[in-house]
Amino acid sequence: MKVFEAFLATIEEQENRKRTEEVFAWVHETFPSLVPKIAWNQPMFTDHGTFIIAFSVAKHHLAVSPDVTGIKLFSEDIAKAGYTQTINLFRIKWDMAVDYALIERIIQFNIDDKKDCKTFWKKL
Repeated sequence: MKVFEAFLATIEEQENRKRTEEVFAWVHETFPSLVPKIAWNQPMFTDHGTFIIAFSVAKHHLAVSPDVTGIKLFSEDIAKAGYTQTINLFRIKWDMAVDYALIERIIQFNIDDKKDCKTFWKKL
């Protein structure tokens, strides 16, 4: 996915860059209809012009930012996976396994929840 190349190049730690690239590739392969894009300096995936999920990196973790509704709904599952969370994101430490099944459920929920959404951000 060429759209993410410049972003990935900014990740200094090679293992962190590789893992982030793997997560992006997994999202793209699992949900090929989602559109990868960079917005607000963040890699994200959209569906019919509406936000589905975004990612960012920090020294100690990969941050996953689904729609706020998804964070609320899956909060217990996120905690069970061992990830810390805020109202807008959850963090996967670099030394932790990626719970792809959880991310898949969150993405599918957001796709389904926003199927009739006409705006980038869901109106709450």
